[in-house]
Amino acid sequence: MKLVSAFLAGLVFGVGLIVAGMANPAKVLGFLDIAGRWDPSLALVMAGAVVVALPAFAVAKRRGRALLGDEMQLPATRSVDRRLLLGSLVFGAGWGLAGVCPGPALVLAGSGLPSGLLFLVAMLAGMWLHRASAR
Repeated sequence: MKLVSAFLAGLVFGVGLIVAGMANPAKVLGFLDIAGRWDPSLALVMAGAVVVALPAFAVAKRRGRALLGDEMQLPATRSVDRRLLLGSLVFGAGWGLAGVCPGPALVLAGSGLPSGLLFLVAMLAGMWLHRASAR
């Protein structure tokens, strides 16, 4: 059941990214270009995500277990430290340069687009580098 629910959640997420335009790097770059030809449409996507996520996180905080029985895994710390700031900077720079973030990268790679595959390889290399440097 967990595998089926994970597949369905991923499928809904991927279709949502495509429908919202988040898997289109040109649309994302248009949203990030606030000094040029800014496209505010993705702000509505983000606002919709916040409206859905806030009550879901409030419910999750009160529960000890997820719907399928696993222990609830929520962030334990709320501090802003150097690692968080540097990671946010690298993530934001990559998003701004490529117009792609991890979720849409998986959608693009799954569709076989070279840019998505390249981004996915770079993302995995960055994750490996982080793990290697954290030891």
